[in-house]
Amino acid sequence: MTQEKEKEIRQILGPSVLTRFEKARILGARALQISMGAPPLIESKAVTPLEIADEELKEGVLPITIRRRLPDGRHQDIPLKWLIKNQAA
Repeated sequence: MTQEKEKEIRQILGPSVLTRFEKARILGARALQISMGAPPLIESKAVTPLEIADEELKEGVLPITIRRRLPDGRHQDIPLKWLIKNQAA
């Protein structure tokens, strides 16, 4: 992403990092997928589906886009990889 686009995301729709609510939603959905038989996207020694999902999130391998909405109907799609990259910084 260009710096101009990153600045636009920060100014319009909230923080440039993954919120705790977004993280909970992603982990819950991915853990459910794994518990229902979906293959893990990484090699892991973790035992529970939630631990595997957490490792996948930290590795940045989940192909997910976060959609942030405003009350007036506007929305913005932000790639998960971009939010995780900013989280580590």
